[in-house]
Amino acid sequence: MDITLIEFMEGQLKQTTSTFHRYMFDQISWDSRMFGLVGPRGIGKSTMILQYIKEHRNSRNILYISADHLYFSSHNLVDTVDEFIKEGGEQIFIDEIHKYENWSRELKQIYDSHPDVKIGFTGSSVLDIYKGFSDLSRRAPIFMMQGLSFREYLKLFHNIDASIYTLEDVLALKAVVADVNHPLPLFRDYLKRGYYPFSSDSDFELKLRQVINQTMEVDIPQFANMTASTGRKLKKLLSVIAQSVPFKPVMDSLSTVVGVSRNILPDYFLYIEQAGMIGQLRDDTGGIRGIGKVEKVYLDNPNIAYLLGGPTTDIGNIRETFFYNQMRIVSDVISSRISDFEIDGKTFEVGGKNKGKKQITTAKEGYIVKDDIEFGSGNIIPLWAFGLMY
Repeated sequence: MDITLIEFMEGQLKQTTSTFHRYMFDQISWDSRMFGLVGPRGIGKSTMILQYIKEHRNSRNILYISADHLYFSSHNLVDTVDEFIKEGGEQIFIDEIHKYENWSRELKQIYDSHPDVKIGFTGSSVLDIYKGFSDLSRRAPIFMMQGLSFREYLKLFHNIDASIYTLEDVLALKAVVADVNHPLPLFRDYLKRGYYPFSSDSDFELKLRQVINQTMEVDIPQFANMTASTGRKLKKLLSVIAQSVPFKPVMDSLSTVVGVSRNILPDYFLYIEQAGMIGQLRDDTGGIRGIGKVEKVYLDNPNIAYLLGGPTTDIGNIRETFFYNQMRIVSDVISSRISDFEIDGKTFEVGGKNKGKKQITTAKEGYIVKDDIEFGSGNIIPLWAFGLMY
């Protein structure tokens, strides 16, 4: 193999620690002939791949490359993999695959030509991965990863171990953090700067703004063939959502703000959602998850909401954003006809410590999810406990 690729891999491995694994580490089929790992920028996909390599490279011949490496300005993936296999290569990981032109066609060729090699690839531009996935749909499972849960934040930044609980456990008030007497201060910090693995960096806000700018001004415009100015207008929408309670899209007024037809806006919102910047809460009219009518729009996670909302960030919006963000990983969450959310027939009303039970009086099985409380009672559940589910 070219020495520059080997040096690059060794440099990346040297910077990687294996003391903490993301929730997806044990869910990925690492020995699949081919698989993809996708998710928003900055959530730790590359680190997880490097951790796996570091822990298995003594037992097999593994290569890690990045598709945006200068090497690929004059070389292609097919020839690189061919050379690796001739040298006894067994498993190859290709990072940031979406930055390589015609990536899906070449991966298909590699898959069909080399049945013995195992291939994993990552992509931060989820839109481009979906676009190229048609060539690989029967060959490669795609794993979707999100940012840190509150439980993962506790382990990564404070070395506090907490178990993973099911929804039934949480509702039965069994969710606890054994080594923490007062979880609320840690929970407050998580909401503001705990969703991303780089949250402890001194320039966290700058890095997060870069993630947002790259996604909104480059990834989405390139995918949707829109102008850069339209991409910047879409970014302004994020600030509107951040300050809402929560945001309920009115397409006529939004089309004026963005300067495009109202008929195109639903597609734009879907692009922003798939790119990991927002979450769209739908009702049950579609019958299948993901195709119902959009009732509310949230920013993807509370860190983005605080960054874009600033001092005027609405705490009620933050609470609902957190609940939806965490629960969508483990459950199908839809809007409630009488309250905030519905999960498997259960109704959830989210609010502060003074939230009453009025909204769930007619619910068959209703729960009040309260912020600013350490412990629950009956059908009153502390909000932070829903962050211990993955």
